[in-house]
Amino acid sequence: MQQGKFKIALFGNIYQEKKSVAVQKFFAVASELKAELMIPASFYAFLTDNLQINVPTCRILDEGQGEPLDADVVVCMGGDGTFLDVASKVGARQIPIVGVNTGRLGFLANFSPDELEQTLKNLVKGKYEVEDHSVISLSCDEQQLEGYPYALNEIAILKHDISAMISIHTAVNGEYLTTYQADGLIVGTPTGSTAYSLSVGGPIITPRLDTVSLTPVAPHSLNMRPILVDDNSVIDLRVESRSGSFLISLDGRSHSYRDNIHLHIRKAPYCVKVVTHPSHTFFSTLRQKMMWGADTRK
Repeated sequence: MQQGKFKIALFGNIYQEKKSVAVQKFFAVASELKAELMIPASFYAFLTDNLQINVPTCRILDEGQGEPLDADVVVCMGGDGTFLDVASKVGARQIPIVGVNTGRLGFLANFSPDELEQTLKNLVKGKYEVEDHSVISLSCDEQQLEGYPYALNEIAILKHDISAMISIHTAVNGEYLTTYQADGLIVGTPTGSTAYSLSVGGPIITPRLDTVSLTPVAPHSLNMRPILVDDNSVIDLRVESRSGSFLISLDGRSHSYRDNIHLHIRKAPYCVKVVTHPSHTFFSTLRQKMMWGADTRK
């Protein structure tokens, strides 16, 4: 693709002021490469009003109108939470996403601001590799669910903060599995295995495995363990609680629902394309950023 025709969409969160230097570096390099820029209206306002950055000529995306996103790549500045939000906005468009970490952990956002210049030059030249990350979807028999019904990390079924534990009746491909008596249940992708699921004892799953994990949250049983199922499976759930309602969280986007609705979780018909770091493998990221296997005795 010729320089001057390459389209980059820049996304970021609107509360992290320390990204100012990284954003200005991005604009300088993008201008040098004559890339065409597009920026969501809310992020554009944050850059100009809060950070007082002189933004070069760009197309402002009207998020409320669902304006088509026709970028060649999406650059996401922030942490992993920002990356998940951007992935939901990109949706099924199959646009590669580059995560530039200006947050804390940066498991998905695995490029540093110091690497911006070379990274952008490689993008324009087409010198990058993409990894497909599977997505899961949620549907309901009785009602239309609120918000975007897809998740890159996990779909979590959770009790309300002040309620007792809930009962989650679970079946896989029509066959009854078990009833989880717990604070919740996390249905996670390989991408999400190092996120919420890991924090409650779920397994680490390498990205290319075609599987989905079911991990209970604070189960009221010592023998209720995480389980992996084929990602072509359909997981059916029905929840009962004392409060009469429960929470569903898709990558942190939470809504409340009444008991006894029938939920179905299955693999989505699309993947999220993540631009991989040339020198960061999955295992090296585990060791360096999550201290996996670190010997604290040293």
